[in-house]
Amino acid sequence: MSKLRFLFSLITKENDYQVEQAAAALAAAKDIGVDADIIYADNDPITQSTQVLKAIQSEPSERPNGIIIEPLGATAFPQAAQAAVSGGIGWAVLSRRADYAKELGRSARSPVFSVSVDQVEVGRIQARQVIALLPRGGAVLFIQGPSVSSVSKERHDGLMELLPGNVHLTNLRGRWTGESAYQSVISWFKLMTAQKVRIDLVLAQNDVMGMGARKAIEETVTGPDRDDWLEIPITGVDGVLKTGQAWVNSGKLAATVIVPASSGKALRLMAEAIWKRSNVAEHIYTSPTAFPEIAKLTPREPAP
Repeated sequence: MSKLRFLFSLITKENDYQVEQAAAALAAAKDIGVDADIIYADNDPITQSTQVLKAIQSEPSERPNGIIIEPLGATAFPQAAQAAVSGGIGWAVLSRRADYAKELGRSARSPVFSVSVDQVEVGRIQARQVIALLPRGGAVLFIQGPSVSSVSKERHDGLMELLPGNVHLTNLRGRWTGESAYQSVISWFKLMTAQKVRIDLVLAQNDVMGMGARKAIEETVTGPDRDDWLEIPITGVDGVLKTGQAWVNSGKLAATVIVPASSGKALRLMAEAIWKRSNVAEHIYTSPTAFPEIAKLTPREPAP
């Protein structure tokens, strides 16, 4: 059999976890002796769909043996998945569950599955971090991912499952990038200029959005309240070793949730299934972990 080639469709280069997904994919490809090409959709689901369909519809000799995609938008591209497996191309979804995998896999000649962290549990861990940091409750600035993202929704569901009633959320939206969160917080500050705003914690659904919020605070808040704002704990998700975990260790973030990169695992599973002509379970979960341990977090008194 000729050397297998796989296409990875990721969301954006402007996100440390996506960069980690790419690095894990390339490392796994090198380790098992296959080729991996990485493309980015620049946070645009139409671009992502177009890129993937172009690969599926290319000449047979140019088609990848498998496509591994971290989807943008509200769906996991079921039509593209159908087109891929109809052409004998394997299909794997990262970071969310592909509900169509079981049915599509029944008639497919190639593997169809998804690999993700338990996103609801990620939200529960964030809730436990909030409870540890604000044991008496308080006001939280909550920066979510895109409204159409199932990842954002599931993390929100897990958060709300455990969050006590004495924690009050102010909701903002970002697009998984630091710049999007920065702009969102800047806009919020402009609206709040005439009001005495009280925030006890910034809760972001990923680390780079948390850092974007920190940048907005550093550049916007002046006067006697500046030191209080700079001391507000900020938490995130992803926990990449060189970014999220490093930001916690340096004090820029109070906590994060480590989400293991799933791209390498998906590649190994797909390559093995193709080589052995075997099946893959329709969905594989990985487990998130709090960083640091929740017991090590320092409680913060709510603002007066």
